[in-house]
Amino acid sequence: MILRSARKIFRFFIGAAVAASACAGMGTAAIAAEEPYYKGKTIRFIVGFSPGGGHDLYTRLIAQQIGKYIPGNPHVLVQNMPGGGSLIAANYIYKIAKPDGLTIGKWASGLIRQQFMGRKDIEFDSREFGWVGAPGQDHLVCTITKASGFNSWREVMASPPGKPLIIGGLAPGTSLSDDPRLLHGALGFPMTLVEGYKGSSDVRRAAEQGEVHGGCWGWDSVRVTWKDALESKSAQVLVQVMPQKHKDLPSVPTAFEFAKTDEARQLLEIAANGGRLLRNYAMAPGTPKELLETVRKAFSATMRDSEFVAAAEKVRLEVDPLTGEEVEKLVNDLFKTPPPIVEKLKGILLPK
Repeated sequence: MILRSARKIFRFFIGAAVAASACAGMGTAAIAAEEPYYKGKTIRFIVGFSPGGGHDLYTRLIAQQIGKYIPGNPHVLVQNMPGGGSLIAANYIYKIAKPDGLTIGKWASGLIRQQFMGRKDIEFDSREFGWVGAPGQDHLVCTITKASGFNSWREVMASPPGKPLIIGGLAPGTSLSDDPRLLHGALGFPMTLVEGYKGSSDVRRAAEQGEVHGGCWGWDSVRVTWKDALESKSAQVLVQVMPQKHKDLPSVPTAFEFAKTDEARQLLEIAANGGRLLRNYAMAPGTPKELLETVRKAFSATMRDSEFVAAAEKVRLEVDPLTGEEVEKLVNDLFKTPPPIVEKLKGILLPK
């Protein structure tokens, strides 16, 4: 009888031990299952331009802070992938990057226009990207050197046919190439466009070396990267490609002041809209919604981060962000451009 009771007690304790062990195992599995997806992973920002320009500067500041707002605190690095006016990077994000939430692309917003105009070497559909957001809305300007021999927009517009302004560009689909072409199409802007540079920093160096007279890109970048030349008066802002003047440039005319037709104003408005979208970031099509939302929230939090804002202010980069949802709407609205304007744009902007 005593032996039988002892066996029962032994079996009870063995059973309890097994049950406890099983529960502990289930608890460990549950903890493992709840571990953040991004823990131990690395997020890559792919920038479609060479180092040193505005796109690169914004991205590196964002990369320094965004990881702390993503559960799991992933590592974040920046990779430059210049070429084709950032088309190589855009096609890479669409066709090659895995939709795993670990790659974020940055390329020229003008490529979105090029897509709906039917450019043949574009291999993406802008409406399918997972748009993350934009840190700023660029105020587009054209800046030239004193060595160009021109002192004002009116002088350029009155220049004889044999003496055009030489503007440095990247490739169709970038503001550095599209804005001069839109100015020419809308206002007859007399210029010769030299393309093939990898980024605004390369155009700036070419202007300083006398290869070209200047270029057209965002004031936020110009005032930082060309600061010394502007202060010494060896470079000046020629015209603002926006409806309103920037507070820093009260005496510089806007291109809209010289538009004499509705068509000219529509073409200039398309250029301005490119500036509003210029700094956008996106993830590969098919990225799971929960991962896209995680990165969108982290991006928005980064825009409010005191260290990020202070670093941007230090290098004079404005922070005027758009959410991923706002960028997505702007992109979709571009595809509603009236057909007659699309046909006009094709003649101005598509590679010949």
